[in-house]
Amino acid sequence: GFYFHYWALFDGHAGSGAAVMASERLHLHICEQLRDLVEILQDPSPPPICLPHDTKTGSADPNQMSYAEDHGEVPNEAVPRFHLEKAVSHESLVIGAIENAFKHMDDQIERERASQHLPGGCCALAAIYLMGKFYVANAGDSRAIIIRNGEIIPMSREFTPETERQRLQFLALLRPELLGKEFTHLEFPRRIQPKELGKKMLYRDQNMNGWAYKKIEEDDLKFPLIFGEGKKARMMATIGVTRGLGDHDLKVFSSNIHIKPFLSCFPEVRVYDLTQYEHCPDDVLVLGTDGLWDVTNDKEVAGVVMEVLTSYEPNDPCRYTMVAQELVVRSRGVLKERGWRLANDKLGSGDDISVFVIPLGGPGNYT
Repeated sequence: GFYFHYWALFDGHAGSGAAVMASERLHLHICEQLRDLVEILQDPSPPPICLPHDTKTGSADPNQMSYAEDHGEVPNEAVPRFHLEKAVSHESLVIGAIENAFKHMDDQIERERASQHLPGGCCALAAIYLMGKFYVANAGDSRAIIIRNGEIIPMSREFTPETERQRLQFLALLRPELLGKEFTHLEFPRRIQPKELGKKMLYRDQNMNGWAYKKIEEDDLKFPLIFGEGKKARMMATIGVTRGLGDHDLKVFSSNIHIKPFLSCFPEVRVYDLTQYEHCPDDVLVLGTDGLWDVTNDKEVAGVVMEVLTSYEPNDPCRYTMVAQELVVRSRGVLKERGWRLANDKLGSGDDISVFVIPLGGPGNYT
């Protein structure tokens, strides 16, 4: 009697295997993680910090436990001088369950990649509705926004070599062996030429948001860990996303350097509480792969949503499907002599485009 609702997009690369398996399995991993929390989530009191022993593993007889053990007390001489317990919310438990589920999904892809023929990897964007809240989990460059009363609320951010530069640089600093002898963890505005040794050039490291000058040394001639800009930015000259599932066999071209240590399978989870607002039938959550967002910004998406929704009756169930279809069609564009073109004559998306439009308010009629 305890339910969650779930939607997810999986944008595969270097083969569809990881995306297909994740589409068939991720919700089961989420279900498994949440199942252990059912009683805790339904109890309004704060979650216990430590769970009792599982009875199956032979826990102690509760009648034999001492009062101190039963009430979590400690001998007087061991009482700490300051409070050590941290309050953990039910919301944090759900977020942790989703994060764990992504990790278990990634582990399963790794275990079964040979037997199930699972090449490549995938970005994953999942929306879980549980107990009045939406949990939007993103690992990759797909994105989600909420449109409420015309207002745009971002529910994810893209994970690319540029947005995660400092995390990647910090890992490379701590584990230089992961770079082989091919890459430097420092970032420069462009490739350095051997003739520039000894000169001063702009750079930044894992601690910096701004830029400073440093004297160029031999080690700086290596290829940068992150190179390029925007959609052309690549990590280790190989991949344009920094979170996702799979890619366990991915290596730098013509080398034995594995990419996976830098690719995180953990999502960022954002929470939206539906009980805090009154939602009308035009309030929606939009999930889209990067094929949508590459050519369409948040404001344009919101414009299409409002335009299409107002052309249908508020209680017409197909209105949301029509919005999703319109977003896909407009992002693809129209085939002309010079390729697929948008309404503004810019190039349409050359990537795959998948969209969900999820209503946040129930059907109703406007006065």
